[in-house]
Amino acid sequence: MNLKELGVYLRSRRDRIRPADVGLPAGPRRRVPGLRRDEVAQLAGASVEYYIELERGAGSQPSEQMLAALARALRLTGDERDHLFHLAGRAPLRNGPAAHTHPGLADLLGRLTDTPALVITDLHVTLVQNPLAVALLGPHDVHQGPDASFVHRWFTDPEARLLYPPADHPAQSRAFVADLRAAAARRDPRDSDVRTLVSTLLAKSPEFAQLWADHDVAFRRDDRKRLIHPALGLLEVNCLTLFSEDGRQRLLWFTPALGTDSAERLALLAVIGTQSFP
Repeated sequence: MNLKELGVYLRSRRDRIRPADVGLPAGPRRRVPGLRRDEVAQLAGASVEYYIELERGAGSQPSEQMLAALARALRLTGDERDHLFHLAGRAPLRNGPAAHTHPGLADLLGRLTDTPALVITDLHVTLVQNPLAVALLGPHDVHQGPDASFVHRWFTDPEARLLYPPADHPAQSRAFVADLRAAAARRDPRDSDVRTLVSTLLAKSPEFAQLWADHDVAFRRDDRKRLIHPALGLLEVNCLTLFSEDGRQRLLWFTPALGTDSAERLALLAVIGTQSFP
């Protein structure tokens, strides 16, 4: 752990970010070319006093969650994020709800303000949702451990399937398994995350085991889905996908299917919010 070097590194990354890059106004009397310390603290969800201590190389060792939040706020690349973790004496996070969101995908997500959108990993772990995605799909940050993966919940928790009409369940199951096999093949064979997920599902779900044995492979790129919203009813949407360069993360966004009344009802999401979800 090298807190002094960590502080220097944070300052260097802060200086290169322009306010417009993260959706902040430049203001008429800005004294620094990059972000101010209070702005980084705001973006990372930290107190200004705590962040100032970090840049001074003082204080206690930051948690993995705080480092991940700082990496997102400063738009760090994967290598830069790993370096940040090493300076703080922490092992870099690879996947899971606290993992680092790809900077380019995070930037695009921030610009999608009028359509539901979220960033997930290739194992279907949600990293971040915009407010409309929370209103459409429910909050995903409440799930921990294996349940953080929607694929795991799909095959082990019947409530996860309430989002789709029963008639669509077989097709969704096949698509999830084919996508997971494609993701597993792209990863290192020694990757513990995917091996654990697959072995757990093979042990828990006969349906998954049967589909896995078929060896179907297909990444999910563009889907037309039917979703059941607790307040809006049945919605028909197009789910579009943008992959990161290494395929480990995906930006998903939803648009109303043409020829349906879903556009008018999706427009109500901002009004309804999450009040219809328990």
